[in-house]
Amino acid sequence: MIPYGKQDINQADIDAVVNVLKSDFLTQGPKIVEFENNLAIYCGAKYVKTVSSGTTALHLAYLAIGLGNGDLVWTTPNTFVATANAAKYCGADIDFVDINPKTYNMSVDHLKEKLAQAKKNNRLPKLVVPVHFSGQSCEMKEIWKLSKEYDFAVIEDACHALGGEYQGKKVGNCEYSDMAIFSFHPVKMITTGEGGAIVTNNQEYDERIQLLRSHGISKDEVKFKKNDDGGWYYEQQDLGFNYRLTDIQAALGSSQLQRLDSFVEKRQKIAMRYLNELKNIELPYQHPDVKSSWHLFVIKIKNRKKVYNDLKSQGIMSQVHYIPVNKQPYYGCKSLENSENYYQECLSLPIYVDLTIEDQGKVIKILGKINE
Repeated sequence: MIPYGKQDINQADIDAVVNVLKSDFLTQGPKIVEFENNLAIYCGAKYVKTVSSGTTALHLAYLAIGLGNGDLVWTTPNTFVATANAAKYCGADIDFVDINPKTYNMSVDHLKEKLAQAKKNNRLPKLVVPVHFSGQSCEMKEIWKLSKEYDFAVIEDACHALGGEYQGKKVGNCEYSDMAIFSFHPVKMITTGEGGAIVTNNQEYDERIQLLRSHGISKDEVKFKKNDDGGWYYEQQDLGFNYRLTDIQAALGSSQLQRLDSFVEKRQKIAMRYLNELKNIELPYQHPDVKSSWHLFVIKIKNRKKVYNDLKSQGIMSQVHYIPVNKQPYYGCKSLENSENYYQECLSLPIYVDLTIEDQGKVIKILGKINE
């Protein structure tokens, strides 16, 4: 069976995990800070806090900007449901901006139109969440400019895009956003099993996230609100969560991070082969400002269900990314034309670090026969 995506684990990763298992700290130890520092250096950002998943990263990032009851969040329908769900966890309302039919990312033109109308209606968003679908960054400079004009926060959902670049800089440097979040699920660019991270250049947001990810408890005596009773003393200063990453996971993350650029390079080679050898199929467009991490390779194809089933019958697992979130029964929002049209034909082909030349050749050959 050829999956659509999978992790790549080597002996160095295993050794890193085993070393932690033999150490004094399985959680809340030095490997957490080490991973966070390594990731901050890689992205070119000031602060990183790791958490238990990409979903918890979204939740804490939203809380850090003060998102609450009655606030409005806009995101793209072409994302996993967690991007929207995390806003609902905060009591916020959610709405969706249609996609660019070329990049499959949030359309800047649609965003401009929606903001102009929202201003007339006196119902502007507090937060806009662009999603870097498949590893290709959104047009962040333009979105950031609009955020200053209309006074909303910007959080990048970069779960697909670790290792990618926008305008020659690594995704996650937060030049054009308040924060960015990553996921370390096994099919993502690097893995910690499950895990996530929030990246920012804002110290206040970083400190807020640190507090909330660990039950709302502080051990920083400078911030204590009461007298320190002794070395054991701590304070719960807010209602937080247990959203921490473990040292076991962090050690795996640091080990994987050392190979991230090589992972991206391998994915780019796989993507280039698809682009060069697939015929009579609508292939993914790459914006000139972007160097994609190629988390996904998405084609558009007629008779998708038949193609999906035919590939599966021959041991090739493809996938659909995504069912538009606005059309999920829980949300039940009105249709958006571009995202609906995209969904009818999109199909993600296998792309992962150790996809062999032979297996990719099989995908290309079989897909070619099906599509004749």
